[in-house]
Amino acid sequence: MFPLERQNKIVELLTVHKVLKISELTNRLQVSVDTLRRDVNLLTKAGKIEKIYGGVKIVETKFGESTINERMISNLAQKESIAQACSEYITDGDCIYIDSGSTTYQIAKYIKNRKNLTVVTNSIPVISELMTSDVELVIIGGKIRKNEQSVVTYDYLFNFDELNILKAFVCASGITIEKGISDYNLEEAITRKKMIERSKFVYVAADSSKFGKDVTINIAPLNKVDYLITDDEIDSTFIRSFKKAGSHLVVKKVE
Repeated sequence: MFPLERQNKIVELLTVHKVLKISELTNRLQVSVDTLRRDVNLLTKAGKIEKIYGGVKIVETKFGESTINERMISNLAQKESIAQACSEYITDGDCIYIDSGSTTYQIAKYIKNRKNLTVVTNSIPVISELMTSDVELVIIGGKIRKNEQSVVTYDYLFNFDELNILKAFVCASGITIEKGISDYNLEEAITRKKMIERSKFVYVAADSSKFGKDVTINIAPLNKVDYLITDDEIDSTFIRSFKKAGSHLVVKKVE
């Protein structure tokens, strides 16, 4: 594993576990203490992690949501597994919506060979990923959020009523049984609410770090969601709670 790959993996692990001992990291990465210390020093100088007694911890984003570029590399293995699971629900001839987000973006990589597939999206990275495929692409019109590489829209800019979506794959920054799914940005939340209303089936693709969080803007209660798809790092207490609530929780093993 190259140093940059190893450092990204350290950040991914800490994003999930928040705090890890040095011995835990050396075992997980199969590296020497000296090698790990060099990586830790570089990541500490970059402001991504913080040293504590006997270990390290993640440096949390101080104000709300991290950027799309940061999220594209965090929890990458989990997001790829979730995306692959989502792709299994997509069949030839579907008309689907793929939300802007680092997890939903990964779905695009697994559906390029679907036949007669139409993808409606507000994600510029999704458009770029599918541009050379045979997938029919529809991008919603509106204002571009440059730091999210997404398009947010309003009724007076885009006629949502003309859309007839079979399956919507949306992301969320927070998921709780009591409040459902939530996000940091009002404009993104409005777009997601509209797409949920226009879709027959709704799938939420979110890595396990999003569970137990209720962030700024409510998007939808769980009774508006057909499937929650996440990774096997999810705490077992959440699994039991969501089963009791009658939610369809799909846990994908990370390879």
